[in-house]
Amino acid sequence: MSKIILLTGTTDGIGLVTAEKLVAQGHTLLAHGRNTEKLKKTEERLNAISRSGKVKSYHADLSDLIEVEKLTDSILKNHSHIDVIINNAGIYKTQTPITQNNLDVRFVVNTLAPYLVTKRLLPLMDKTGRIINLSSAAQAPVDLNTLIGKHHIDDQFLAYSQSKLAITMWSCQLARTLGNNGPTIIPINPGSLLASKMVKEGFGIEGKDVNIGADILIRTSLSDEFASASGLYFDNDIGELSQPHPDALDTNKCEALLVTMENLLVNLAQTTLNSPP
Repeated sequence: MSKIILLTGTTDGIGLVTAEKLVAQGHTLLAHGRNTEKLKKTEERLNAISRSGKVKSYHADLSDLIEVEKLTDSILKNHSHIDVIINNAGIYKTQTPITQNNLDVRFVVNTLAPYLVTKRLLPLMDKTGRIINLSSAAQAPVDLNTLIGKHHIDDQFLAYSQSKLAITMWSCQLARTLGNNGPTIIPINPGSLLASKMVKEGFGIEGKDVNIGADILIRTSLSDEFASASGLYFDNDIGELSQPHPDALDTNKCEALLVTMENLLVNLAQTTLNSPP
């Protein structure tokens, strides 16, 4: 059965390969990208793959939460239902690690943007839906003061690792909160050191076949075997459901993270409203 699937980070790497396979299977794809020219070319490429699959592209820079809100506003306007959200877009090394709001861009793109997308689009989903969140084998304890921009860390890999544990934590906590009343939420490590742009730029290596990551994104999104896996962590390095970092299993720490994120989003929204035109 054809599904309506939102996939962020569609224009290269794991996202592009996943998009190609989903469209070839006949699914309707809401393709997101940050670069308008690359997004246009990607949409043309995907439309050429299959006549049965439909593609609608959406542009947004996920490091800007105002653009994230506009992205979700457009989706809410154009669609009354979504079956799957794959929060795939991510960032590791960058020359501009701090955003205009004084936040670490890893937390914004890898943690906050996927949360905001998920939260705002939840009304379009039902209990049969899936939310697949890209975590990583790299997970480090989250410093909430770094998350809210009170202080910064110079180690880019540590910032990345914290952001990936953070998305794992809120995925597990949101799944616990929604229970059987919401879609299945699964944080996954798609596979370490796959041949994505992030790996090439961050580690200087070609990496492993990106199909490894694309195939598990599709499998967790669509296969019945994951229908009861909400709140569980899938580690594709070992090919099975596994234990995430212990902090993701600590409800108090997860709840503190969610409260911090919510307060930050509220404060950012108020700052935006009070800013001069």
